[in-house]
Amino acid sequence: MTQNEILIQRLETSRAMMIAHLDEIDRNRKIYPLWTVREIIAHLSGWDDATIAFIKAIVAGEVPATPAARGIDAYNEETVATREGLDYDHIYREYLETRKVLLDLIRTMPEEKTTQQFILPWGDEGTLVDIIDIFGPHEEEHAEDVQKIIEEHKK
Repeated sequence: MTQNEILIQRLETSRAMMIAHLDEIDRNRKIYPLWTVREIIAHLSGWDDATIAFIKAIVAGEVPATPAARGIDAYNEETVATREGLDYDHIYREYLETRKVLLDLIRTMPEEKTTQQFILPWGDEGTLVDIIDIFGPHEEEHAEDVQKIIEEHKK
């Protein structure tokens, strides 16, 4: 299995974990003090957007942008705020589409770029592997938090 295939599998697994719970929970239920499921998937789409831009830049031989240079919390707030007026169905479609675009980019990118060091979206140096090693488990953590709420509701 190539490195790109490993990254794709990692992202498909984390996405499947999250999607498995989305139909089971009230869309308006708070998962965190300020976020419902809607905000969580908007947030995850925002990180997919940042990763898409990262890949496009490195494949084009450009320096990747640092949309989270002001900090991860600020970027999280921004990604949710920019989707604030959108309904759940729109955000959900975007959530699915951004991941599809990301996976397609990984499929077509040169394998050697996957492990090359670049400036990451938050300003540190690292590789695409580093990004996926952070975001795969991050999405799984959100999925586990949603699952806990569902299990508590069933009791």
